[in-house]
Formats: sequence, structure tokens, C-alpha cells
Amino acid sequence: MSEAVSMLSPIGGPATASAIGLYARETAGFAERLASAVERLQAAAARHGAGLVQSTSLGAEDMVITDLIARHKLPIAIATLDTGKLHSETLALIPQIEARYGRKVEVFSPVHDSVIHFVRVRGEKAMYESLALRKECCGIRKLEPLSRMLAGRTGWITGLRREQSANRAVVPFDELDAQGRVKFNALADWSWADVWHYIETFDVPFNALHDQFMPSIGCEPCTRAIAVGEDFRAGRWWWEDESAKECGLHVKKTEGATA
Repeated sequence: MSEAVSMLSPIGGPATASAIGLYARETAGFAERLASAVERLQAAAARHGAGLVQSTSLGAEDMVITDLIARHKLPIAIATLDTGKLHSETLALIPQIEARYGRKVEVFSPVHDSVIHFVRVRGEKAMYESLALRKECCGIRKLEPLSRMLAGRTGWITGLRREQSANRAVVPFDELDAQGRVKFNALADWSWADVWHYIETFDVPFNALHDQFMPSIGCEPCTRAIAVGEDFRAGRWWWEDESAKECGLHVKKTEGATA
């Protein structure tokens, strides 16, 4: 396993900078992309009604989507996964969303006994030992709770963007997931600058860890700060090959393969 690389302040603590100052830029066509995203969300809500949910990771993109849902008074449920390994800064956004928007956030957690068994048998640091063990951990902490989140739903909304990684470069605006539900990627064509320009313009709450050079934030053991010049998702599962850097939430199953 590679050593974690982080950006540190002179006194040894995590370096900080304003994510808004670093990333927020109004670029050509932003107004059109924003209008299109709203139209996509409105159409999805009209089509699916109570069968639609936003599955939020509480990252910057998902906070934009939550703000759009609330701002345009769309009848879309908001839900998230508490894996049991999230940063406190991530979890702090749940009450912030509820206070700011008056919307209840549905929280889905892993089965307690499954987590206890995994840790007892595999160990607290099993995710570092092999790709198979890391994916087993993700399966228990993310995929199984997601299956309960989506039970009875006909569609779900994500914050996937084409710019995020090579694996996501062809993300469509909507697609069928492995269970035949419609997955809406409302911000698929947005840039990182677009996301932060929206956050700045509308004063959207965001994860404080974004100010510590963490553009992509997952579970605490599997997230680190990135260094200058590193890719957007370099801080996620940094000890693995780039092609493996998905937990399974957004990988479509194909014949002879598993997500």
C-alpha cells in the first residue's frame, strides 16, 4: 500500500484554502447548463413523482442538486448513506440541509451485524489489503444500504459528472441501472468551475473538507487530500489502480461481470 500523501500546513495540520476561491469561475454557457439541469430535474420529477429520490453523497455536486430541488420546490426525496466511516464534517451536512431547506434527509446505514462480522473477521484495515476486500467493505457499507434506499423507487438522481474521471467521461444525462431503474445524472455536462460558481452564487452549504484539498470525499479511511497537479479523484482509494476506483454504486453490470 502506498503512503497517504496530504498537503500540510507549516505547523503540521491539514492545509486549508477556500475551495470557492480556488475553483469558482463563471464559464461560457453556464446559464444554459443551469437551465438545462433544472429542466431535467423537473422532467424527472414529473415522470416519476414519489418514485424518485436524490441519492446524495453530500459532496459539492450533490449539494448543488439538493439546492436546486429545494429552490425549485420539486417533490423529490433526499437520501444519503451513512457508512459508519464518514468524516464528521460530512455528517454535519445532514442537519444543515434539514435546517436550511426544511427537507428531511433519509439516512440509510449498513446492517450492524454485517459490519461487526466483517471487522472481526477481516480487520479494521481490510480495505488496504486487497481490491476484493475493499469491495467487500463497500458492498456491506454502501451497496446493501443503497439497495434499501432504492427499494420501491423507479428513479434516482446522482451528482456524476463527465469531468470527474476517465471512468465517467461518457456519463449520460440518464441511463438504466442494473435493476432497470432510471438514473439521472443531472450535472453530467457541468465542470468543477460550474459547481463552485453555483455554490458561491447561491451560498450553498458544502463539506468543510473541500477547503482541505479534498475535491472527492468518501469514507475517512479511503479519502486523502490531493497534491497540486493530481487528478480530481486521486485522493480516493489512492493505493489502487485507476481503473478500480469505483465502489460499485455507479458501475453498470455487464454479462459475465459484477459491479
